[in-house]
Amino acid sequence: MREQEKTTTFDRLNSIDCAPQAFKSFIMFLENGQYQLHGGVDPLSLCQQYGAPLYVYDAAIIKRQYDRIRNAFSVPDLQIMYACKALSNINILRYMRQLGAGLDTVSIQEVELGLKAGFTASEIIYTPNCVSIDEIAEAVALGVKINIDNTSVLEQFGQMFPDYPVCLRINPHILAGLNAKTSVGHIDSKFGISFHQMPLVQRIIKVTGTKIIGVHMHTGSGILDPDVFLQGAEILFNIAAEFPNLEYLDFGSGFKVPYRQGDAETDIEELGQKISKRFKDFCKEIGRDLTLMFEPGKFLVSEAGSFLVKVNVVKQTTSTVFAGIDSGLNHLIRPMFYDAYHEISNVSNPEGKKRFYTVVGYICETDTFGINRKIGEIKEGDTLCIHNAGAYCFSMASNYNSRFRPPEVFVLDGQAHLIRERETMEDLLKGQIQLPIFSNAKAEVEHG
Repeated sequence: MREQEKTTTFDRLNSIDCAPQAFKSFIMFLENGQYQLHGGVDPLSLCQQYGAPLYVYDAAIIKRQYDRIRNAFSVPDLQIMYACKALSNINILRYMRQLGAGLDTVSIQEVELGLKAGFTASEIIYTPNCVSIDEIAEAVALGVKINIDNTSVLEQFGQMFPDYPVCLRINPHILAGLNAKTSVGHIDSKFGISFHQMPLVQRIIKVTGTKIIGVHMHTGSGILDPDVFLQGAEILFNIAAEFPNLEYLDFGSGFKVPYRQGDAETDIEELGQKISKRFKDFCKEIGRDLTLMFEPGKFLVSEAGSFLVKVNVVKQTTSTVFAGIDSGLNHLIRPMFYDAYHEISNVSNPEGKKRFYTVVGYICETDTFGINRKIGEIKEGDTLCIHNAGAYCFSMASNYNSRFRPPEVFVLDGQAHLIRERETMEDLLKGQIQLPIFSNAKAEVEHG
């Protein structure tokens, strides 16, 4: 394929009007034998400027995904609430608000971060799980939407704040998602109020006088079948009909994105068509229009992220060729935590002869990013890209092995902006209190 055709194909794939199966999971494209980001940003130059490892996010991909979900649903009032636990850098939050999104939060710290990013309290929904009633009271003081997911808290909340309207998180008992750790709507999940407990919920509401303005569900992450949403929707519709003051229905998210060539993904256009029709029918049935809400996180930012790492060593054993990189599960834990697949490319040698490598990290644990991956020939010092690194990657990073967390760069309108500095030893020691008793310990030992 000629270079001009490659660029044209890339632009078409990133058009919001293209068919869902045409979308690719890479934010980079080849031009003149080198990888480029939107606007001609060179990832190797970014590594030279900011060092590796390095997280890079492309605003153009985030906007593509945001526009795609907005265009998929045809209802009078659609509200997209970005699930900020996926990627919570304040610049990403500010960009989401610029696009028109609200914010889905799960901790009081995320609520406060959202307010600092410019969201108003009414644009934020707070959906905690197993937190103290004191934290929930903090959220009430800040004036955000509250989503309650158990009857004990509902009863306490109703007695403490009888005039504060709330949303109910319902557990529909649907086992959905591709991993047991991310399937959260089944009967054994800690999340949500079982829909079988609605008689108890109604008694609590009657006694406390709590006003219910929203009903919510989230079945899990990585859902492919639109009919799963419809199944949960019918449960939610039946419950929602019992609340005369209802203002919105929140269907959570869990839309699957592709992680490798040919990978399946949620057909958001089909889902939008089916849900929109049923939702509008339900609004007619109850005689008023409601707001339809979704809380996408991974869908918006996963494909927008790249994690650039440097190869420290190429180590050949009797059975395996390892590419050891300057990062590990401390920076990107998903492969070890979820058995997640992330495509890996050699940015330094994109058109090189393919060989099989097991890509591993520098952490003193079993620390593997990919086993027997077919990658362009790797040499020590090469830069690799771990794709789909926008969601639950930096946000789950740690200082394990006392390693520094990497910097983050945001590519906006073809310009690269540093949005988080690389950590230093000062950051690692911040908050630690060094006891004075140890200051003279060495001297006392030496002169004892």
